[in-house]
Amino acid sequence: MKIAVCCDHGGLALKNAVKKHLLQNGHEVTDFGTTNEISCDYPDFALIAAEAVAKGECERGVFVCTTGIGISIAANKVPGIRCALCGEPLSAKMTRLHNDANVLALGGGHTGVNLALDIVDTFLNTPFSAEEKHQRRIDKITEIERKYSK
Repeated sequence: MKIAVCCDHGGLALKNAVKKHLLQNGHEVTDFGTTNEISCDYPDFALIAAEAVAKGECERGVFVCTTGIGISIAANKVPGIRCALCGEPLSAKMTRLHNDANVLALGGGHTGVNLALDIVDTFLNTPFSAEEKHQRRIDKITEIERKYSK
């Protein structure tokens, strides 16, 4: 699977650990930055990485900032992105099953590497359920997106 990764300075260490794990597990990774610990703005990286996922250039994304909150908010402004901030594997599983989320956000300041890798694996290995009720809800989210993307 081709995965987009990105982070700000607060998520760099965790992003690098996730990237290494993804590569070791046979995924193709496109790293949209940042690459150093100099203070930077997460929306800059979330935008370009989210656009790659929305355009289909990458199948999924894993985005990291200190809390995961800011980067998830920024990513969700891109039409076609359903980014979920997850702090444990059950949320990662449920957001894939029910919401067909295509981007995972993590908090580098409070999520340890081992837990993060478990969350990432769960997110990537859980398919969308495709149940009618879940698809109907996703379609409604898409309609909201269209309404306000004009």
